[in-house]
Amino acid sequence: MAVRKPSAFGITAISVIYFGALFYWKSAELFGTDRDAMIYAAQMIAVAVAYVAFVLWAIQRDIPDYIKQIKFAGIRWGSAAKFMIWLSIMGVFFYWALQDSSQVGFLFVGIALLGMGAGMCLACLVYTGDESSRLYALKRIVDVYPSITKPDGHVRFNQKLMTTTIVLILYFMMTNVMIWGLADSTMDIFSSFRAIMAGASGSIMHLGIGPIVTASIVMQLFAGAKIINLDLQDSDDKQLYQGVQKILVLMMIPIESIPQVYGFLDPHENVIEMFGIGWANSLVVLQLFIGSYLVFLMDELVSKWGIGSGISLFIAAGVAQSTFVGTLSPLPVGPGGFSMSNPPSGVLPMIFYTLRTATNSDLVSQNGFEMILLNHANPLIALFSSVIVFLIVAYAESSKLELPLTHGKVRGHRGKYPIRLVYASNIPVILMAALLANLNMFTLLFWSHPVLSTVPLLGANGAWSIAPWLGSYEVGSTTASDGFAWYASMVQGVQSWLLPILDQTGDGFGHSLWQIILHIFTYVFFMTVGSMVFAKFWIETTNMSAKDVAKQIQNTGMQIPGFRKSPVVLERILERYIPPVTLFSGAFVGLLAAGADLLGTVGNATGTGLLLAVGIILRTYEQIQKEQAMEMHPFMREFFGAE
Repeated sequence: MAVRKPSAFGITAISVIYFGALFYWKSAELFGTDRDAMIYAAQMIAVAVAYVAFVLWAIQRDIPDYIKQIKFAGIRWGSAAKFMIWLSIMGVFFYWALQDSSQVGFLFVGIALLGMGAGMCLACLVYTGDESSRLYALKRIVDVYPSITKPDGHVRFNQKLMTTTIVLILYFMMTNVMIWGLADSTMDIFSSFRAIMAGASGSIMHLGIGPIVTASIVMQLFAGAKIINLDLQDSDDKQLYQGVQKILVLMMIPIESIPQVYGFLDPHENVIEMFGIGWANSLVVLQLFIGSYLVFLMDELVSKWGIGSGISLFIAAGVAQSTFVGTLSPLPVGPGGFSMSNPPSGVLPMIFYTLRTATNSDLVSQNGFEMILLNHANPLIALFSSVIVFLIVAYAESSKLELPLTHGKVRGHRGKYPIRLVYASNIPVILMAALLANLNMFTLLFWSHPVLSTVPLLGANGAWSIAPWLGSYEVGSTTASDGFAWYASMVQGVQSWLLPILDQTGDGFGHSLWQIILHIFTYVFFMTVGSMVFAKFWIETTNMSAKDVAKQIQNTGMQIPGFRKSPVVLERILERYIPPVTLFSGAFVGLLAAGADLLGTVGNATGTGLLLAVGIILRTYEQIQKEQAMEMHPFMREFFGAE
């Protein structure tokens, strides 16, 4: 393979984007009349250049052996030398920020965070190795990245169950650890997607699984579009893919937390008085980072030492909690005592209370029947919708196509390979919902964030602004009221579309009937088609493609009766079933989730969240059965690819 050359266009583009952003950040000082401020800003830009150069060197070069042998405090530097140098640089930034608190954001966001990302991008673009992808430039970082140790051998079922249970308890505990120093009047950008994000507003779990899922979306889109040329059938390429995804998660945590803190998660006035606005914001960001990183570690712990996936576990737990509260909560909807206008918030207590206390005339004059069916916080139609989704998902999860298998050497030994109707599981819906959540977040930031709203083209107050076309928002609202973000946003129950259509009136934002109908079709289209795309990407990155399955069957000594024992033949047969079923499963779960959102769900769990929870619970039950079977019959571990 010919050695590749550095990408001159890519290097120029990244350099212009990053340093152009820094110059825009410091434009007031650089082009002002204060000479001292101009020199100070230029010095900070020079520091950014030096920092990016250090990142490039650290990624591209190994520490010389003679430096590795130097002892510091009785410990050899070894592979930790670069990390120690980076920590020293962070220490300098910290001291600098203590002297001038107004530079906290620029030092830690503009230089430390964005400079790290720019350095990684540049390292890939200047890479000249002959490997399959430029991402191999990051292999030095991947090799030293801290992670949960994979078990050396088989982990017993009881230990897996105990690990999963402990992690679940820790998750619920973390959702109740509130961010210290946060103001009472904060805005939750992910309010519409809270059940899917598996977090708790205002807690250290505020971001939930958002950074993990966003990193997965980016990597899958890049891999699917062949922007990163990795063969995920190759063990080295797959290991690099997973390692880079972990690094991207670490980058996504501050990328998602910092814009929210600097605009929506405001620190308390007392904290601002104590530390200043810069350090107060940094304190909130630090707590969000710790919480999100712990979620990432717990997800990895469950994946390696527990049962199933940590992400799935957290989603199911959050949705189950919301559904339980929405169904059985005896507390009133609003403050004050119980009344027809303030019934219990749970759908079943609401029905019993209304039918017991209200007369027939009250039910008619005060629209009691309409409230029970449609207008309550948890109306009866939402309960029906939740039950229907549960039944459909339970049926779909049990539906499968079974390919007959025989053992090539053991006569009479037969088996079946099941291809589920929901072959790609519910992961595509998670990815699509997270993509819409990030779309809403960034359009909101460019609309109302004090800094991002001034960005040219994208910002609402920037030059040549297209922000109204991307998404506009009412003051104090985190849900789009117009623009593309509104048309692609989640349709939340019949109150938002059915009642306006029946009454022949617009909705609360003043949209006409044709706009409401277009909103419905746009959301259903994006959920359906997007889930199909992510389903295709998902099976390619998780060893579920026809080629991978054929290899797994071949390794067990099994074959399809009547066909030659060859992985090529197996792959050709599986190609008839797996790709069509994959696309169908993606479309099915996307359409089902969108349909449930149209009808509404109990506890505001959203159709996507309820769909995920039911599927996850059923899959977890099957996973437990499989683990028990492998515990009783160790020879089955080889077939399932377990240790």
